[in-house]
Amino acid sequence: MSSSYKAPLDDLRFALYDVLDLPPRWQALGHADASRETVDAVLEEAARFVETVLAPLNQVGDEAGCRFDPETGAVATPPGFREAYAQFVAGGWTGLTNPPEHGGMGLPEAIGGVMTELIDGANLAWGNFPLLSHGAVEALSRYGEDWQKEVFLKPLVAGTWSGTMCLTEPHCGTDLGLLKTRAEPIADGKYAVTGTKIFITAGEHDLVPNIVHLVLAKLPDAPPGAKGISLFVVPKFKVGRDGTVGERNAVRCGSIEHKMGIHGSATCVMNFDGAEGYLVGQPHKGLQAMFVMMNSARLGVGVQGLALSERAFQNALRYARERLQSRALSGPKCPDKPADPIIVQPDVRRMLLTQKALVEGGRLLALRAYSLLDEAEKAADPGERERAETLVGWLTPITKACLTEWAIENTYHALQCYGGHGYIHEHGMEQLARDARITTLYEGTTGIQALDLIGRKTAASQGAGLKLFLAEVEAFARQHEANPALAEFLPALRAKCAEWGALTRDILQRAASNPEELGAASTDYLLYSGYVVLAYWWARAVAAATAGARPQAFKDAKRETARFFYARLLPRTLAHKAAIEAGAAPLLGLAAEAFDA
Repeated sequence: MSSSYKAPLDDLRFALYDVLDLPPRWQALGHADASRETVDAVLEEAARFVETVLAPLNQVGDEAGCRFDPETGAVATPPGFREAYAQFVAGGWTGLTNPPEHGGMGLPEAIGGVMTELIDGANLAWGNFPLLSHGAVEALSRYGEDWQKEVFLKPLVAGTWSGTMCLTEPHCGTDLGLLKTRAEPIADGKYAVTGTKIFITAGEHDLVPNIVHLVLAKLPDAPPGAKGISLFVVPKFKVGRDGTVGERNAVRCGSIEHKMGIHGSATCVMNFDGAEGYLVGQPHKGLQAMFVMMNSARLGVGVQGLALSERAFQNALRYARERLQSRALSGPKCPDKPADPIIVQPDVRRMLLTQKALVEGGRLLALRAYSLLDEAEKAADPGERERAETLVGWLTPITKACLTEWAIENTYHALQCYGGHGYIHEHGMEQLARDARITTLYEGTTGIQALDLIGRKTAASQGAGLKLFLAEVEAFARQHEANPALAEFLPALRAKCAEWGALTRDILQRAASNPEELGAASTDYLLYSGYVVLAYWWARAVAAATAGARPQAFKDAKRETARFFYARLLPRTLAHKAAIEAGAAPLLGLAAEAFDA
């Protein structure tokens, strides 16, 4: 039996309405159409679409994969993908959160985050095709010229065209200052773009007639390094300033990668051979515009990890309830059956509760980050906008890295719950584990996210994001000091936050005399941060569940899961703290040439 997927609408509503209380906030930000009734209708229809259209194609995409024609450079998507995309476009889903002036619905970004989770839980590989179009819309909306917005945004928002993000080259990954792609000025304000880009998600496919590539390249007078990078819009078919679509551009897919997972997603090598394009934004300021796409994509990839974890948990839970094997250590729990279901076994419960705690807590983390995007853009008070921008920037590497690292853990726990059957293709668990592995790599590896958090988002800003977050936690703790439901959680949460602050100061002090200390501490610091952030969200979840009108079983489940998180997962911070305090010396003592000694 292959894996199945059901949209977790109950917990999504709990997160949106009970914990985050977003509808009143949406109204205050000007989202007049984002009433609870409207959002509920969107959630129900989205659930129907992903469960009935996308989920049945998940295994199909994995088995069939994409097909590349070396003669033409064309890429064919797996069976059913084109038809599913046509339904997606017809339903208006591509414009869900995009501005109405470009043809979108203008709903809040948190709803877009929900939609991303539902799509990727149903079919991650399919979800990669529309993923980057949203980021392309954001970049062009903010930095494009008026005619570029008119010509490119409407088809991108409508979904009749799709977008890509072309950064990486064969000789350079994260270090974009090394890129070699060049853009030469030609007639009429156009540029001829030449170079090769790799790992381009949805760089070529058969879902839409035109693909809009946003490409990083260097102008002839570019200064060296990252400060000399410009951004260009380069369509698959040439597009005039009046919107006229012309002949095929000089951009072609050279091959597609043969990957460990996400077989139904086209990961392309793209060759630009003097392809006609237009400058987006100011010369040599391309990274600024590209980071708009990248940060959007990083949150999206974090939600991909969350979605895979959710699907893995659903299937592991179902299997653990159905699989009969041995008896509980304390005696039979189902004496009328030949054996007990394996969910009675403590170690199986450990794996299931780990998944449940990381999924439901992670969902709150992700939706909080998405809600801050709206506040950063639409809040009336400039100070509030700045606060939201700082906080979401700080949360982004935590969200991306932790939700994807936990996805690897959660999908492997699900596979383990199945025992030997988890290793068999037909059950679908090994596909989820393979698909999850990419999420820690693209849009910046976990190590890159860790350096971003501890470097740019902490050391360079004097811990601005951390200070805002700790203040939010303390305000919550004071509000609930007399709440008996939180008496067992708040002391541990406050103590861990105090430790976090002290640990951060210690790292920065050591880094002042030895910069290597930042890199040595970075990944452990990021994971430490992720567990403390989730401790806060689990306290918030208990408070919301206790105060709400949900069934007692739901309230009990939240409380017991929070207890598990605090007792069994939050202590992981102790190991990360010990590793951080060990400093850089244990990592740097062995000479590079002596690793094989």
